[in-house]
Amino acid sequence: MIVRFKAGADSVKAHTMTRAMSRAEVKDIAQTRARALGLRRGLVKTATADSQIHGGRALDDRTQVVMVKGISSAALATQLAADGEVEFVAVDTLRKRGAAAVPNDPIYGGATIAPVTVNGSGVSLRTLDQWYLKAPTTDVVSSINVPGAWDVTTGASSVVVAVVDTGVRFDHPDLTSKFIATTDTTNFPSGYVGYDFIGYGESGSSASIAAANDGNGADGDASDPGDWVAQSDIGKLGSSCTSDDISNSSWHGTRVSGLIGAAINNGTGMAGVSWGSMILPVRVLGKCGGYDSDIMAGMLWAAGIAVPGTPTNPNKAKVINMSLGSSSAETCTGSGSGTYPGTISQVTAAGTTIVVAAGNSEGLGLGIPGSCSGVITVAGLRHAGSKVGFSSLGSNVAIAAPGGNCVNVDANGNATGDCIYTIQSTVNQGTTTPGTNGYTGTTASVGTSFSTPLVAGTVALMLSANSSLTPTQVKSILQSTARSFVTSGATAGIPACHAPTSATQDECYCTTSTCGAGMLDAAKAVALAQSAGSGTVTATASPTTVKAGATATLSAASSLSSGVTAASTAWTIVSGPATITSGASASTATITTNGVGTVVAQATVTDNLGFTHSGQATITVSAADPSGTISVSPSTASPTAGTSVSLSIGSGTLGTGRSIASASWTVVSGTGTLTNASSTVATLATSAAGTIVVQVQATDNLGASYTAQGTITVAESLPTSTTTGSSSGGGGGAFSAAWLALLAVACVALRRRAAA
Repeated sequence: MIVRFKAGADSVKAHTMTRAMSRAEVKDIAQTRARALGLRRGLVKTATADSQIHGGRALDDRTQVVMVKGISSAALATQLAADGEVEFVAVDTLRKRGAAAVPNDPIYGGATIAPVTVNGSGVSLRTLDQWYLKAPTTDVVSSINVPGAWDVTTGASSVVVAVVDTGVRFDHPDLTSKFIATTDTTNFPSGYVGYDFIGYGESGSSASIAAANDGNGADGDASDPGDWVAQSDIGKLGSSCTSDDISNSSWHGTRVSGLIGAAINNGTGMAGVSWGSMILPVRVLGKCGGYDSDIMAGMLWAAGIAVPGTPTNPNKAKVINMSLGSSSAETCTGSGSGTYPGTISQVTAAGTTIVVAAGNSEGLGLGIPGSCSGVITVAGLRHAGSKVGFSSLGSNVAIAAPGGNCVNVDANGNATGDCIYTIQSTVNQGTTTPGTNGYTGTTASVGTSFSTPLVAGTVALMLSANSSLTPTQVKSILQSTARSFVTSGATAGIPACHAPTSATQDECYCTTSTCGAGMLDAAKAVALAQSAGSGTVTATASPTTVKAGATATLSAASSLSSGVTAASTAWTIVSGPATITSGASASTATITTNGVGTVVAQATVTDNLGFTHSGQATITVSAADPSGTISVSPSTASPTAGTSVSLSIGSGTLGTGRSIASASWTVVSGTGTLTNASSTVATLATSAAGTIVVQVQATDNLGASYTAQGTITVAESLPTSTTTGSSSGGGGGAFSAAWLALLAVACVALRRRAAA
């Protein structure tokens, strides 16, 4: 079982695992935790019962394998999941290498096309040729056109492709130069960087050591010793290994590696898709396959993520090829460490693209990890472009590539001759242990295991052309450049593929809901990868000069790489007095200005590959024309010399959002003294008769100025009245003519003038 303990579990707090620990230290902690778990759940009776329960590999500081004898996986899962310290439990399922599937149905036969010939006995023969790499023809439509991609790049040595598989034969002459040599023979005794995860920490498990078939547990030697299964192995490798698994050694990892990166221009052998890139072997499959825990640990290590008890991977892989999976349809569920979704999330977050085989279940649904999100799942095609009968299918398939088709039939419907559309690759000729290195030739080398490295090699070329691509962008480019599936030209009478059921589907015409976006086109994918991320956005404004408070229209036009389209637009105000009032997520937007200055608006366009492109527009905002009135109060006044007058500004109808921000009063002519001259209300003190012209300049909140003047006529002060007597004993005071004249008060005329 794969067990993830809770973060606060006593077992985790008491015994912490780190990368710096030795393998022995990690094994001791794993065993201590497993023993304590077994005691709590009643699975073992004593604290020293190591023969009954075994702690296996650690995936991180709180996730590890636990094995118990004498109980089924289902029952054990129920027991362990009920423990208070356990967060997650899953069966550590055995996964199989992709089989070299040979179609057993006569309809998998193909038409006789060059360079296929027929001998005098009517047997179809084929000249050795890597037909699957070349430009497609009318008859061979599924070829991936790698020569067109080689016009851009043949692969960079900085791009490392991890082959998570059976290990490799480091001595194959077409591959030796493609492995990463190292002088660190302490961690990598083979002299090449790689790792063997089979049997990690499993010294108590004879079945795990038997599956590894190299006499030891996990180590830094990813050499493939052979994975043959004999009758004598049955019963030694666990209940999942049966007589159906009896076979010769597959040399599967070596075959996959050759398709990805076999050396070229060396006068012998074959060409790999990305022959300039390097290969990192990660051994997770042995006799009868490999366990999830080994596979997930290998994925993490390949992507440069720490795995307790293992040395640091000095050459992080940018691509992982996984030509493996389960033979039956499975739904990929779960999250976090110890699950495929959690492991895939960690790997892709580290920037590594994962390419996975759909499987060879003859048209049934996808198994794990092909059914998981976050990976590029590859289905298999015949040379004619139809789905090859052995290929699994389903909605999670991303793309399809040649998987080979092998059966030829004579006029009587009998299988004859060579396998004429085989996928040739590097191989070892030993039936069990290693023998002479060579090539598969016309033997049956077919399966989605070999469709997958064609895609992984193409991804390596894409990343060689543009190292900034993310796994999501890689997948988008592959799918957007794929050629459309054929709907005719294959075996007569075949139907369109349909969603998988419990019944098998032989050859059928692919649809985008069953075999992915289309047929792999390496040349187009690499060309688009090279230009991806380039492009311009032109942002414009109309008008480019406005008054404060006015609106302007923004427009964005993008010029992107061929085949790339704009997916979304987002407007933002980088600086300046304005807000977006509509169309913030459209190619055309409207802004409203609310001050004086320079507005910079930016349009960010995200294309269908996930790249962003930006452009800016500039708008100059000046002060708005006056709107409203300003008055001087009082509008009529009859002050006499020596008195004071209050002066104020009336806001009038300034308009929405406008208000007086400041004022400045001055005496233009006449005699008078101002106080509070910087306020909206000022006081004028008079001292002599005459005319005084007062001016105010007001500035509103948008920066516009308003000027107004008022005229005040000041009268002379009235004389003090006098009472006189008369001899007649009567009489009253009298007003002189001058005094009466002062009683006539002049009308005050107030003149207003406003100027912007």
